[in-house]
Amino acid sequence: MTMTDEGEPQPTEGSAQIAPTLVVWIVIVAALTLCAGMAGAGLGIGLRRTVSKEPPSFLKPLGELGSSKYGDDTAIQEVPAIITNLSGPDGRWVRVHASIVFDRKMLKKPEALAAEIGDDIMGFMRTLTPAQISGASGLQHLREDLNERAAIRSGGLVRELVLQSVVVQ
Repeated sequence: MTMTDEGEPQPTEGSAQIAPTLVVWIVIVAALTLCAGMAGAGLGIGLRRTVSKEPPSFLKPLGELGSSKYGDDTAIQEVPAIITNLSGPDGRWVRVHASIVFDRKMLKKPEALAAEIGDDIMGFMRTLTPAQISGASGLQHLREDLNERAAIRSGGLVRELVLQSVVVQ
């Protein structure tokens, strides 16, 4: 090492120069880590203050969300299981389980009406082909058709016909 005119050491070609790059990188990484930790803590404290203490509405029990789409005086009656063949040459069968929803005050004999609706459903199902009730849209059309038939058969006393299962073999 040689000295300059100002008295500062000047490295010679053969001597190893200490590279400050490693030390600089360590200091930069430590500073960025500290900044990120402080930003995360600040964000956490800020969010903690703004979040309300009550749970979101989708976590409330179903009973507290409000009234159901039916009144308090509704009842449900199971329709006897319907097993019948479908229209078409392939000999497929269908089994339908359904229930009717009705007003207790208006309908005096729900068992008799459920049997009549079951008979009507059996006659309707015999006219359908497997292709007509396949898929989501076919099932939706079947549900709508059966609801119309139940409403007509009951004179509007049945609020809804609920399909519990439809099995095609």
